[in-house]
Amino acid sequence: MFNRDFIRLLEESVGTETARTVLEALETEPSVSIRLNPSRLSECPFPDAVQIPWSPYGYLLRERPSFTMDPLFHAGCYYVQDSSAMLVGELARRVLDRFTPGMTALDLCAAPGGKTTDLAASLRERFRGAFSLLANEVMRSRYGLLRSNVRTWGDPQVGIVSRDPGAFSGARFDLVLADVPCSGEGMFRKDGKAVADWSAETVSFCAARQRRILSDIWPSLAEGGILIYSTCTFNHLENDDNVAWAMRELGAGLIDLGDFPSVERTRHGYALLPGFVPGEGQYAAVLVKEGTPDLLRRGDIFAAFHAERPVSPEPGYPCYDLDHGTALRYLHGDAVTLPDAPLGLLTLTYQGHPLGAGKNLGSRCNNLYPKDRRIRMDIR
Repeated sequence: MFNRDFIRLLEESVGTETARTVLEALETEPSVSIRLNPSRLSECPFPDAVQIPWSPYGYLLRERPSFTMDPLFHAGCYYVQDSSAMLVGELARRVLDRFTPGMTALDLCAAPGGKTTDLAASLRERFRGAFSLLANEVMRSRYGLLRSNVRTWGDPQVGIVSRDPGAFSGARFDLVLADVPCSGEGMFRKDGKAVADWSAETVSFCAARQRRILSDIWPSLAEGGILIYSTCTFNHLENDDNVAWAMRELGAGLIDLGDFPSVERTRHGYALLPGFVPGEGQYAAVLVKEGTPDLLRRGDIFAAFHAERPVSPEPGYPCYDLDHGTALRYLHGDAVTLPDAPLGLLTLTYQGHPLGAGKNLGSRCNNLYPKDRRIRMDIR
């Protein structure tokens, strides 16, 4: 199944015995996990879920439900995210005490939005509304998905842009997440094309591109600021070797944030490997830009980069709670009738969580749920 060069590089990166365990795990079915939105849910809505050790909001599910058929999913009450990827959010939480209210953060390669929403939740808990988080996705083909997921999450302090990393040279961010494009070894269990597309040449190309991204974004990190570098791949060329390059060429310092259960320590960071953790795999390292932290406010980064702030547009309307079936019909874009609801514009909710707007005329309710977010599958 696997390219001989992949096996060789994996053994070179993690050792022969560890590589054998990883290869066996890659032949199994992928795991399923979610991360709660703590602004909306305090308990996992799925029975028998197991909490993920490195995320206070993350849960591993025993089987994959139909998320599309759950109104809580559409209400932004939780995000479906690989458990390995949640380590990046925990690393960010462990450095937030270095910063003050008014801090600015950038998720540089943000689509589809998992790490953005994880960081947004932590920033909100730590600083309430006194922060700015810019979610950037340079690939326009992926920007729409990021926009949709951030809008569903619903934090007004998150703005969305599509810029090349070099475009941020005039800004200064306290915290940068750089989940850089990689050779995608962590996608092998979910995407057969990722296996077919892997090659040693692709790894070399990705490693060089990652160094270019780091070089481009480093000037935008404030003195004393933190950059979390991550990939969803296992090899040392894209992981530890690139961190060593950043330390040598950019003057980056390395921060040790302690141990995590089942997470392997590498030369410069952390590796989550299939077979040792239930997820698909992740690498992360925490870098610091040495210098005296600049505590001055950075200005309005949303205005500076003309960021979208796609927040649900229903505040102030009377709320009307829908049952499960009616909520699904509304999310599907179907006409619904609400004979006992107030007339006029309403915020339609499910279990108290906003879904979207409707205009109740009595005989019918005009469905104002955005067309680009509607359920497309058959809901009967």
